[in-house]
Amino acid sequence: MLVPGAACTADLSDPRHDRLAARRSGHVASVHSWELVTSVDGPGTRMTLFLAGCPLRCQYCHNPDTWRQRDGELTALDDIVARLRRYLPVFRATGGGLTISGGEPLQQSAFVTRLARAAAELGVHVAIDTSGNLGRAASDALLDDVSLVLLDVKSGLPDTYREVTGRDLQPTIEFGDRLAARGTPVWIRFVLVPGLTDAAENVDAVADIVARWQNVQRVEVLPFHQMGTSKWERLGITYPLAGRPTPDAELLARVRGQFAARGLTVY
Repeated sequence: MLVPGAACTADLSDPRHDRLAARRSGHVASVHSWELVTSVDGPGTRMTLFLAGCPLRCQYCHNPDTWRQRDGELTALDDIVARLRRYLPVFRATGGGLTISGGEPLQQSAFVTRLARAAAELGVHVAIDTSGNLGRAASDALLDDVSLVLLDVKSGLPDTYREVTGRDLQPTIEFGDRLAARGTPVWIRFVLVPGLTDAAENVDAVADIVARWQNVQRVEVLPFHQMGTSKWERLGITYPLAGRPTPDAELLARVRGQFAARGLTVY
């Protein structure tokens, strides 16, 4: 976990400090955790920063402990930038960079904007991992500093999307349209859940939406898994997909084929 340190420009330990103002200005953020990963959240070795807070309540979420912004660790921008500096040799050697994830990173858009600017000034490749639900919070200035968007399109039918997430599909489509107009590189992520997102018509709807975006470089079909179950139990939340099986090879092949039929590169 990143924690505020001596390099901070804001004294987060001072009870007189207006933490709300610092959050609004983007000088601090509520951070859940971070990790160093390779070829998972973008190209090369990446520092993935998980911000706390998300408006969606996805049935298959494997990090429900990121839902509430107040549950994160208040962290100064300077601390994260200092860590980025330490990893510059790794990023340069592997073609990696920074991925800002969540939760939903655009729930703290002022901070993400400042962090993306600082990373870009260091020559670091910046990716954001988002549902697009809060896409309107992403300014043009922020997107100018973003080299890649990992866009989670959770379903293609509006009713199924609401069943999966509790929210509307349209903001994701609008954000995707905006990224396409800008030519921002996008990797699509679609979680395949038997009995929830796997209906042929739902997958076709996702594929039709995605195929119209010429900036999409790949589609990742992610098989549902039960690895987040213990977190739901620990938080005392009823897990709606308890006992749900993972997709079998036949289902995965069918769904990947539906995307490939639109000329999309599928993983």
